[in-house]
Amino acid sequence: MAASLPIPAAARVPIEGRCGYFVERKNRFCRMVPAAGRRFCGEHAGAGAEEENTRKRILCPLDPKHTVYEDQLEKHLKKCNSREKPKPDYFIQDINAGLEDETEILDKLVPISSLSEEQLENLIKKLRKASEGLNCTLKELIMSHPALHDVLNDPKNGDSAFKHLKQQASILGNIGRLNLLGPRRCFIEFGAGRGKLSHWVDIALQEAEKVYFLLVERETTRFKVDGKHKNRNSVFERLQIDIQHLCLSKIPVLVKEKLPVVGIGKHLCGVATDLALRCLVETYPTSCKERNEEPVAKRMKNDKMDTENDNERSEKSELEQWIPVAGIVIALCCHHRCDWRHYVGKEFFKTLGLGPVEFNYFQRMSSWATCGMRETTLETSEINVKKRENQANGNEEHDHEGCRKTDDNPEGLPGLLTVEERKNIGRLCKLLIDQGRVQYLQQKGYNASLQYYTDSLVSLENVLLTALPKQSSTPDSTI
Repeated sequence: MAASLPIPAAARVPIEGRCGYFVERKNRFCRMVPAAGRRFCGEHAGAGAEEENTRKRILCPLDPKHTVYEDQLEKHLKKCNSREKPKPDYFIQDINAGLEDETEILDKLVPISSLSEEQLENLIKKLRKASEGLNCTLKELIMSHPALHDVLNDPKNGDSAFKHLKQQASILGNIGRLNLLGPRRCFIEFGAGRGKLSHWVDIALQEAEKVYFLLVERETTRFKVDGKHKNRNSVFERLQIDIQHLCLSKIPVLVKEKLPVVGIGKHLCGVATDLALRCLVETYPTSCKERNEEPVAKRMKNDKMDTENDNERSEKSELEQWIPVAGIVIALCCHHRCDWRHYVGKEFFKTLGLGPVEFNYFQRMSSWATCGMRETTLETSEINVKKRENQANGNEEHDHEGCRKTDDNPEGLPGLLTVEERKNIGRLCKLLIDQGRVQYLQQKGYNASLQYYTDSLVSLENVLLTALPKQSSTPDSTI
């Protein structure tokens, strides 16, 4: 069929009630319906109207990803989604950030691929020496939970969904093993994403009374599951905030209900784990203690009887021993995204004669544990699968991300490190960084441990960090 001839200028009349913009590419008028009293539809309001042709569009100063008419900039800035919004009461700048010391050294460091063979060998020697006293064989605690029995046996679930469900089931099983599943508590899911882990905790608790969920996530998230719990007894609240600035003692529900807190997370990326640990076991307990000290002092001053004074002393003693965090269960991930300033295990590193320079290289080398096996066809295929899964599942999985995010390509390294050697070095780096976190928790009054919570074929990031206050630890929760 011959191509249609151009419409003569005299015949260029739009259909009545339709947009008056002539689409040159289609050789016809736009067929969309404009708003009442308008000649052009929303799509062509600027491009089609002659009176609009002189108007200039500029990049939005708040977010250059979109444009705005220059003469409407002031109006746009007041409603732009990227505008700075009022900070909530629980936002306190850098409250969980840690001390800013020695960071200027890191600016002078070179990539690992630029190190000489001798420099790399010295780093590996330091790593092996620091790891000599560590238990490099972690306990395997791969568990499940009845709450996920049906979905785990649902044939409609694909490989990606099944993989995430197995991890969630094991994390949930470990939460139950530590006796942390129960009524009258507040679960805080750090790096919540869609909130699937909290979802399954809620399903496991069924009709338990006074259960609250705080979902902490700094990014806006699509396909959240929060809305599925509107008719249940539990209460879900989403906090869009960076963990670095989160003050738990300012959250109304924690102030009002005074419930024990359980910190949870599935694949909490590098630095976010350190920020969450400091938020839970350092800044929050300190704030609670300060909040409780004044009322105790007033009661002790007003009570004159000896028996009353004994009671008050007992109350004060209990307050001093009370740890407001009932437990922590976090699946670790992305050690290459750790940062010396925020890292909670600085003292542990220093006792081993290590500092920010070694930490910087070790956190980069930790990616070798998941990138070292790229040579095989199977694992290359898994990487491609995971890329697709990341897109489909809101980036809940972070395996292999070290390959894409670091500038230290293992194949470009000096020396003759084999694939297996790189993998072992990467694992040692991860273990050393995690051991610093365990030591930190122990110093703060917790029994902490590391264990494998899922098979490496399910997830290469398969280490779970758990911690309980020492006075409430179960026999199998100690190291």
